[in-house]
Amino acid sequence: MASLEFHQIAERHHRLMNPFSEAKLLRLGEIARLAPGMRQLDLACGKGEMLCRYAQRFGISGIGVDYFQAFLDSAAARASELDVADRLQWVQGDAGVYPAERGAFDVVSCIGASWIGSDIHGTIKLMMAALKPGGLMLLGEPFWADDTPDEAYAPWNMNKGEYVTLVETLDRIESVGATLVEMLLSDQDDWDRYEAMQWFAVDEYLRANPTYADAQGAYAWKAEQKHAYLRYARRYFRWGVFVLRPKPTL
Repeated sequence: MASLEFHQIAERHHRLMNPFSEAKLLRLGEIARLAPGMRQLDLACGKGEMLCRYAQRFGISGIGVDYFQAFLDSAAARASELDVADRLQWVQGDAGVYPAERGAFDVVSCIGASWIGSDIHGTIKLMMAALKPGGLMLLGEPFWADDTPDEAYAPWNMNKGEYVTLVETLDRIESVGATLVEMLLSDQDDWDRYEAMQWFAVDEYLRANPTYADAQGAYAWKAEQKHAYLRYARRYFRWGVFVLRPKPTL
């Protein structure tokens, strides 16, 4: 199953496309001291729930950039539903090369998509370029528990060094000239809701579409993912949003 096709099926009931609760999303906005008049750039914004809720709750305006038009259509519909469409703009394109106005945003975010800059280092540099002096960056990033065994990486088809431990994530952040000023980490229920909702969504879709061309492959893929989550990821894989600022020039 193609990646985009899977996400459209498995995450079609998700507003937040990461293991993060609505309550934590809003708490993150409070941590970032969001206020009316502030501007946010959200790179790889997915369905735009962060910008929509922040515009509604805190009165900000912003721009969301994502490669997939289907996600942006959902974002636009959500913005209309919450009556904040006039404050938000949605741009279809590669967030890694989006020509953001330099120094124009109070907050720049990339939540769960650090691949847009090839890695965490490149993504933080992208975010810094668009940030106003004194602004904040919100970086959503997975990390592994300290005692993760080697066999836990294999089911996810990722290299062992693609994501690292929490303290090693801090080292990566600091190595590119950023300072960690706050963080908000997901808990077990956040992960379970994110993963288990996908199981139901896939099962629901395939039952409603018995002639789906890749039904057998979809069932097999999700069964493998379910086993890998319950056997390894639920115990060892973590996720959080890191609140960053560029290091001050002394």
